[in-house]
Amino acid sequence: MTFRLGLTGSIGMGKSTTAKLFAQEGCAVWDADAAVHRLYAKGGAAVSPMAEAFPGAIDNGMVSREKLKEIIAQDPTALKRIEQIVHPLLGNDRAEFVENAKSDILVFDIPLLYETGGEARMDAVAVVSVDADTQRDRVLARGTMSEQQFEAIRAKQMPDAEKRARADYVIVTDTLDHARQQVQDVIADIRKRMKNA
Repeated sequence: MTFRLGLTGSIGMGKSTTAKLFAQEGCAVWDADAAVHRLYAKGGAAVSPMAEAFPGAIDNGMVSREKLKEIIAQDPTALKRIEQIVHPLLGNDRAEFVENAKSDILVFDIPLLYETGGEARMDAVAVVSVDADTQRDRVLARGTMSEQQFEAIRAKQMPDAEKRARADYVIVTDTLDHARQQVQDVIADIRKRMKNA
């Protein structure tokens, strides 16, 4: 029997770090962003259907995320069409991961888990959270986006308080040691639940 744990959290909350902590504890982790990179890479499953729908998005045999952003900015219907191509392919990638995973706990690192209704496919959801100031500082410290871009992304995501209210587990990522302890506690709780199932 395997247990499916959805792992989600808004931008800058420490989700990638927390996913690594689950992996270090022996859980198999499926990363939605990494899966999209695989689909968009040379020879990836999304390249051919995307080339058909958006020829301008292909660069050097790969789907260019930058060019996709430009297309979406110019055409408000583009995002829905992109999702119609990518979501089924992501589903295949996820199914393949489940089939080949060797762990009793499978962690699905999905940024927009609640926004896309993905929690319905999970046995439980863990939300990664930290205070708003720390969140902003982390994102801006990356040097990859302006404060305006950060606020725009945050506005599109479900509010942190709502995610926490809906979650089975909340992991506060104020320090690495605290996050690791909570990850270990979540795993222990899940294994206890599986034993009693």
